[in-house]
Amino acid sequence: MPESFALEASQEARLREAYAHPPRAYHNFGHVEEVMRHFDAVAEGPGWRQPREVRLAVLYHDAIYEPSRGDNEARSAEFAREEIAAATPAAGIDVDRVAGLIELTARHGRFGPGDFDDDAHPDDVRHFLDCDMAILGAAPDAFDAYDRGIASEYRGHVPGWLFRINRRRFLKGLLARERIFLSDFFHERLDARARANLRRAVTGKR
Repeated sequence: MPESFALEASQEARLREAYAHPPRAYHNFGHVEEVMRHFDAVAEGPGWRQPREVRLAVLYHDAIYEPSRGDNEARSAEFAREEIAAATPAAGIDVDRVAGLIELTARHGRFGPGDFDDDAHPDDVRHFLDCDMAILGAAPDAFDAYDRGIASEYRGHVPGWLFRINRRRFLKGLLARERIFLSDFFHERLDARARANLRRAVTGKR
């Protein structure tokens, strides 16, 4: 864990334990580390206005994840609130901002670039959501592993035929959008590869 997160040892242990239960094929701490790499790329490029809050949102955004439930993001946001309040009460963290960013991840694929123009720091929101979705523009083998991981997580919770219908609908919806990524930074770097991955996924031509 990079020192800049300043998590107490017990806080980091609880965080890692949360990501380990239930066992996950994709939404595990490895996913957090991958999102963090994109966070660092933004930090080195366009930059963050509220880096501490976004870092914490990245760390906690999938802490609670049960495929059979529809409130994982809200529960992850609440877990983040509790952990931040308990471990860093005087750190000056905008906890509402952390929780709000986490809750937005429940609506991936429904936002457009202009949806956050009224936010105090709109680019932070766009970049944060794009960091979480950057897997769409990963190398083909990494994207395929992600796609298999999602299917594995839902196995046993949703009938296979229903999962395939809903998953294909979601991926086709992303492919049909004028912009997959909300920020120019991610759009310019990853759009073409994301569209190639999505086309392979929806057509079954792996």
